[in-house]
Amino acid sequence: MELAVVLAVVAFVGVVLLVVLYLSVRVVQQYEKMIVFRLGKTNDGMVRDPGLRFLVPVIDRPVKVDVRERFIEVPSQTTITKDNAPINVDFLIYWRIVDPLKSVVNVENFAGALQGVATTTLRAVIGDISLDEVLSKRDQINELLRVKLDEQTERWGGKVTTVEIREIIPPRDVQDAMNRQLTAERTRRAVVTESEGNRQAAINNAEGQKQSEILKAEGERQAAILRAEGFSQALTRIYGAAAGIDEKTMALQYLEALKALGNSPSTKFVIPTEFTRLLEPIVGYVGRGMAAGPSRGAGGESGAGDGGPTER
Repeated sequence: MELAVVLAVVAFVGVVLLVVLYLSVRVVQQYEKMIVFRLGKTNDGMVRDPGLRFLVPVIDRPVKVDVRERFIEVPSQTTITKDNAPINVDFLIYWRIVDPLKSVVNVENFAGALQGVATTTLRAVIGDISLDEVLSKRDQINELLRVKLDEQTERWGGKVTTVEIREIIPPRDVQDAMNRQLTAERTRRAVVTESEGNRQAAINNAEGQKQSEILKAEGERQAAILRAEGFSQALTRIYGAAAGIDEKTMALQYLEALKALGNSPSTKFVIPTEFTRLLEPIVGYVGRGMAAGPSRGAGGESGAGDGGPTER
């Protein structure tokens, strides 16, 4: 009987020790912070870092806070722009806890409070912007929302890192107008592109024709220069050959010309005055030849008369 009582006491003490050990030992993960409430109170010194932490059983109450970056999805909200155009906007908010103590003490549900503030802030921001600016300046709106939400959540120990608008849905009539505008813009760009292509093609054709004309003119110039050089060389050679011709050779050439004229069937000839002047040497040669013939005959007779008496 006594042994059973001892075993029961030992078992009870063991259970109590296990319960105390369970209540006094906590493991804080790397991505967590632990806030310890001692008799319902806490302060900055009661914030525990990651690792194995010990508590006073029954007196201390731990609250773990996840400090990783998280996000919440704000469902589509209908807002009115500055020019009274209703649009539907939904976006994402990325946030994290930078002060675990404030996130536990100052707000009950940080994510829920952030979503509520984001909804009202979105309506305030969009209400100060026209529809065209909402559709074209999404990045500026994201940054403006982030700054305003960060200011609101600072007292709760949170930090809004990024705000991303996922979709903006304008009214149906605005969508139709935007589609027509987009179609007109694409048509205009196509016409401009086509006209630019035609203009460039015309410029290229004109440039090619210009180059062709330049090359053609350059070729004709070179050909003319070569022909002139050929004529110059031919005249130089002719002049050199003519410089060595004497009067007798020229006379023979004139006789050949007269012979050709005599063989011609023509009955009328136009002879330049200069040609008759060039025939004067020929006439002179003929006259001297005829004069030389009688002189030789008279000389023979004189020789015969003088020889008679000699023979006698």
